[in-house]
Formats: sequence, C-alpha cells, structure tokens
Amino acid sequence: MTTHDNTTTTGRTTEYVPEHAPRLDWAKLAPDVYKAMIKLDAAARKGLDPVILELVKIRASQLNHCAFCLDMHTKDAIAAGESVERIIQLGAWEESKHFYTQKEVAALELTEAVTVLTDGFVPDEVYEQAAKHFEEAELAQLIAAITVINAWNRFGVTCRLVAGHYRAGQYK
Repeated sequence: MTTHDNTTTTGRTTEYVPEHAPRLDWAKLAPDVYKAMIKLDAAARKGLDPVILELVKIRASQLNHCAFCLDMHTKDAIAAGESVERIIQLGAWEESKHFYTQKEVAALELTEAVTVLTDGFVPDEVYEQAAKHFEEAELAQLIAAITVINAWNRFGVTCRLVAGHYRAGQYK
C-alpha cells in the first residue's frame, strides 16, 4: 500500500491514513464484461456535450460515493477546461444553480433521479424538464450515459478501486 505526499501547501507534514487495497481486479477477471462496458460507455457518450457528460459523471459518482470515479472524472473535467469552482459546487448544485446553465441543471436533476430512485421511479416533472432542454435522441443518450456511469460506480465501489492514481485522459 502506498500513501500520498504528506507535505501540505503550508509546508506542514501530515500523516495521512494508508491507502486501502482494492478487493478485486474485476476488469482482469471479467475481461469480456470490461470490454463491453468500454463499448457501452463509448456508445452512450455519442452526441452529448462533453461538459454536461463530465458534470453528470461527477454528480452520479458523488451520490454513489465512488472515489475512483470522482478522481477520474474531476481530473478529466479539469483537463478539458472545466472550472474547479463549478466542480466544487456540484455537491450542492441545488443551492448554487447560478453556476450552471438551465440545460446543465436539467441534466443534474435527471442524474439524481436516475441514480437515487428513492421513490422507485423518475418523477414526471424531472423527466419533462430534461425533455425541454434535450432533443429526444440527445435525451436518450443522456439517459444511457447516466445509466453507464452508475454501472461503473457500482464496479468501483464494490471492488474498492483506489482513488488518487488516475491521470487525465488515461483511459481515453
């Protein structure tokens, strides 16, 4: 197990908790599933605004507590030019909607509804709001992208994939 650099920006040394080991390297043990997920991910992203796609991936990963995916998608978003401020605000986007476009807010609302499913369904008003901002084909792709990141999150969380080692664009 490795640890991260223990020197803070103030020059103080801090002893961080050691990194945990992953439970399972599922991608190596189920390579056909992994390859199918890669193809599904590529198909789901077609025609979607890359900014909205990363915001959706980050928000779903926050909700699902997938540290590995948060590490990946925040780094990819920053590398693509997304602001750190907008990424930070995603955890409280409902209180900081003014950081996002109406289309992005609709995508975030849909992401939460699809990811959490607390009432067992996606509310009509959430779906209708998304349908106002996305053409039908684009909405279908958005739903697919939300579904795919949720699947990735479940692999990451279940297998305890380790955050902190991803480099922007590493898997593209």
